[in-house]
Amino acid sequence: MCAIVRAFANIGSMSAIAVDANGRVAGELIRKVREESGLSQAELARRAGMPRSVLSAYEHGHRQPAVAALARIAEAVGMEVSVGLPPAARLDVTRAGEILAQVLDLAEQLPQRRRGELAYPALIRFDA
Repeated sequence: MCAIVRAFANIGSMSAIAVDANGRVAGELIRKVREESGLSQAELARRAGMPRSVLSAYEHGHRQPAVAALARIAEAVGMEVSVGLPPAARLDVTRAGEILAQVLDLAEQLPQRRRGELAYPALIRFDA
């Protein structure tokens, strides 16, 4: 399943990049928002509170940032990160309801076994 990570700028422009099943984010997104904001790697790293070498490794694909690191980078350039699923992967509520109804119908057709009384352990009272 492929999720989409989008960085929304305050001015309304949007950059989107696919995230694979392992949660890897391509460094092009980070590089693109940095270049669009006119910041150097050193300045963006300082604003995001991380070493420049780490930011460079993200941009070159040698390391993959956690969502929290990606959010700090986006915040440092005045953007926010939104994580969601592409339209094809969203839940079809009508179809899910139909499947649930079928499962419940099948469950009602299963033979029922009458169980005996539940045996509870004796209640122990302690006098204070």
